[in-house]
Amino acid sequence: MNTVLQAKGLCKTYVVNKRQNNVLKNIDLTVSEGDMVAVMGPSGSGKSTLLYCVSGMDRVTAGEVIFNGKETASLNDKELARVRLDEMGFIFQQMYMMKNLSVLDNIIFPAVKSKNNKETRAQTEERGRALMKRLGIEDVGSNDINEVSGGQLQRACICRSMINSPKIIFADEPTGALNRSSSDEVMNELLKLNNDGTTVMCVTHDPKVAAKCSRVLYLVDGSIVGEKVLGHFDSEEKSLRDRERELNGWLMEQGW
Repeated sequence: MNTVLQAKGLCKTYVVNKRQNNVLKNIDLTVSEGDMVAVMGPSGSGKSTLLYCVSGMDRVTAGEVIFNGKETASLNDKELARVRLDEMGFIFQQMYMMKNLSVLDNIIFPAVKSKNNKETRAQTEERGRALMKRLGIEDVGSNDINEVSGGQLQRACICRSMINSPKIIFADEPTGALNRSSSDEVMNELLKLNNDGTTVMCVTHDPKVAAKCSRVLYLVDGSIVGEKVLGHFDSEEKSLRDRERELNGWLMEQGW
């Protein structure tokens, strides 16, 4: 299976009030094509920082990050921004959308900005509507973003993350602002994307979310101290209960 993302000896250090804070320490990880990886750990363990560093949203202090065959530290800011736009998708807990655009216009915005997109505007809108139909929100395309529910808005964020056919989707607490019902709906959509071949790396504090992933990495004080391989989730309720039970037992062993 092809490697999409690899980190070698990744370190991230911040200096605050002349004090050095080593947030990430010698991280080694590999994400293969089709993986669905959850990153868990206590608050302050470096989960989001890890996601930002491997996705190029933040520069590493030391070590290597190789994405799709490119060493991202060697790219300048403009080149890195282009990689993020064209080859990566992003979903966040806070559903950042432009208030002056409709839901559909927000979804297609990355494609409109991409120099790799040779489509007409009508063709891009057609793809956006197809993604919305796939995620069950095709009837809110013309709505303002304050006219839809949180679950609908997060599904719109998933559509936006997919509009440029990324190699990987990075999700930082994608269900953190949602109720359980909306959370389940959003995770099911991410699972469908993963089943279709999209690689996903997801930071989460929710074992129910992590139980649907194929692998779980556990961070403590900026280091990966454990990894749990759960395998592909087959979407059966009994299987999910067994996975949750197995994962919760492992998390307790890690000190969760």
